[in-house]
Amino acid sequence: MADHQKIHPVGHDVEAPPATPTAPLVPRGVSKSDQGDPAVAGHYPPFKRTIPVMHSKPPKRRSRCCKCLCWTISLLLLLVILIAAAVGIMFLVFRPKLPKFSVDKLEITQFNLNNNDDTLNATFDVTITATNPNKRIGIYYEGGSQISGWYQSTQLCEGALPKFYQGHKNTTVLDLALTGQTQNATGLINALSQQRQETGNIPLGLKVKQPVKIKLGSLKLFTVKFRVRCTLIVDNVAANNQITISSSSCKFRLRL
Repeated sequence: MADHQKIHPVGHDVEAPPATPTAPLVPRGVSKSDQGDPAVAGHYPPFKRTIPVMHSKPPKRRSRCCKCLCWTISLLLLLVILIAAAVGIMFLVFRPKLPKFSVDKLEITQFNLNNNDDTLNATFDVTITATNPNKRIGIYYEGGSQISGWYQSTQLCEGALPKFYQGHKNTTVLDLALTGQTQNATGLINALSQQRQETGNIPLGLKVKQPVKIKLGSLKLFTVKFRVRCTLIVDNVAANNQITISSSSCKFRLRL
């Protein structure tokens, strides 16, 4: 029985240590990454490096210009606010009021037409009352003034106001002489005659341009200009005749 048992050789020795491979798994000269991982190949996109965008900084010169402009605008606004505040305080303290003018009397000593050269010679004597209603403001009437007499758009005569100082709550009466010549006056004389026949009166105008300086307390300010326009309705314009002023109104404006 022992003779019939056969022992078959085993090609693999369990007890023997594992054999060392004699050839590399990857061919020489080829890296493993070149082949890729077959388990994940085709599932993930290739890695891309993100490069941050670098924004260029504005030049320092532009920044300085912007700062300078902002400072300039701020200073101008501050100056405007200070001026407005000062004007408001002055208005509350002094409470300024515009002067008042009125035409009280008109005499025409000359209003003659020279037929030789068709020239009208006119002389008006006007009495004007100027009133300063302010309690704390004085008015210096400076030189360079002009007062003129008009019929519609034709200037008949002109003169000037004297230099004087008008104090607080003061009323000044001025007697002024206005003289002038008008060329080609035949049409003007005919228009005046027709006006009187149709309406029984004649509208005349007085215009005043007067530079003045305002005195606030003891402070004398810069020069400003008064402009006054007066409208008169008279019954006639005959020379050396009593003239009646049926109505008179004056509008006053102030110009810097």
